[in-house]
Amino acid sequence: MSKRIAIIGWGSLIWDLEILTSHICGDWQMTKGPQLPLEFSRISPKRKMGLVVCLDPTIGMPCATHVIRSNRDTVDAAQADLAARERAPHGRIGWADIAGGAGRMGSVVLQVQQWCAENGWDGAVWTDLEPNFIDHTQQEFSVARGIAYLKTLNGENLSEAFDYIENAPSHTKTPLRDALAVDPWWQSLKKDKHC
Repeated sequence: MSKRIAIIGWGSLIWDLEILTSHICGDWQMTKGPQLPLEFSRISPKRKMGLVVCLDPTIGMPCATHVIRSNRDTVDAAQADLAARERAPHGRIGWADIAGGAGRMGSVVLQVQQWCAENGWDGAVWTDLEPNFIDHTQQEFSVARGIAYLKTLNGENLSEAFDYIENAPSHTKTPLRDALAVDPWWQSLKKDKHC
């Protein structure tokens, strides 16, 4: 009997499986993953230096995550597939199975293990890239600093940042996202996009 390996997502993976498409079965099961601490506290070179959502145990808010089934029979193979899609080292893809797991945050691994056991999954993998806002700005992340950082972007970089944040699943309700929803500058960008 083949193992049921889940791929857990919360950001661009939801709308852009990219090379992962040939390694999955079925569609995303929205909000069916574990609740995990998320915030837009990572600056991503892949996303033209925009802010992207990541696991953030320090300031992240519990958010619904989403799950899709890997067509692989082992956690290791699913982990390799996700690493290729994310262009990340193998060690930056967290994993759990009902017997053990590894990742940056032990609490997340335990949460995912418990979720796997309760929901009939043999294991799961997820992107485990850390918050890096301080590395790029020399400041701890806060909502005000996140918005100030976004205001330093322009052209393609700002457009990519805007699209990423707006395209993230609506269930990814973080303090930054809530603040942007009522921020006049951000809302003016939304109007410009629709003109």
